[in-house]
Amino acid sequence: MEVGNVTTVTTFVLLGLTNNTQIQAALFVLFLGIYLLTLTGNLTMLLVIRADSHLHTPMYFFLSHLSFLDAFYSSVIVPKLLENLLSKWKTISPLECFTQISLVIFSGATEACLLSVMAYDRYQAVCHPLLYVVAMNKKVCTGLVGASWATGMGTGLVNSILLAQQHFCGPNLVRSFACELPPVLLLTCSDPYVSAVSILTTMAVLGLGTLVLLLGSYTRIIMTALGINSAMGRSKIFSTCSSHFLVVTIFYGSGVFRYMTPASGSALEQVLSVQYSVVTPLLNPLIYSLKNQEVKAALRRVLARKPRLTF
Repeated sequence: MEVGNVTTVTTFVLLGLTNNTQIQAALFVLFLGIYLLTLTGNLTMLLVIRADSHLHTPMYFFLSHLSFLDAFYSSVIVPKLLENLLSKWKTISPLECFTQISLVIFSGATEACLLSVMAYDRYQAVCHPLLYVVAMNKKVCTGLVGASWATGMGTGLVNSILLAQQHFCGPNLVRSFACELPPVLLLTCSDPYVSAVSILTTMAVLGLGTLVLLLGSYTRIIMTALGINSAMGRSKIFSTCSSHFLVVTIFYGSGVFRYMTPASGSALEQVLSVQYSVVTPLLNPLIYSLKNQEVKAALRRVLARKPRLTF
């Protein structure tokens, strides 16, 4: 659209992963399968935690929110990706694009906060077991979760509003399969300084801040575990924390490689985006169900229950 001598982009084109129709069909089947497994895994985790009273603890309260967030984040990215794999015209309106960016930032920021909260919970359980029930009471847990969601919402809104104030006059080709801030910010015709500073501040404060909290919590946990004389006690601590530590490593590892490198639309960048956006939400419930004996036992109890018939 042209107003006077100023051209304004009215639609963006997502270049996607490939132009080969056969590869697109194969990717559609693959990503659809991953998406269905992601929803099934995370919703199953939610139902098991809710149905089994043995999992009504702070650790699994936080995990239920993480499972819901992973299902939500996958639903922000994958449906549009599947649509574009079957569509000839891979377009998205600016409003849809900025909304997707807002929800992506919201999901990432909230998950970073939740993971640090879960690390703090394990720190209290391992290092201060006698005070754990008092320190992590229902009011504290609800407040920590509420603060995580509120931080994510605020971060997503601020960054997307600042991006929406930029002027886009062309080109309109987004070198990605989804609207993400780095590739879209490259298309702005106005000075992107404010938006760039905002997202860098977000990454520094939330990314590095939560990472410091995570590393601090796990440093204290490891020191406490090494100070225990009982091999069984050390094994129990490491077993309890290993699932969460693995999830943290995957989340921050893929996130750092994806967002701390310049946006270029390269094949490696696309692979990292797929891993971060599509695969990671599937891995989390698998890690917690396969490595956590309590979850596996709870799942067996739920499946072994006889259905109650009411007339």
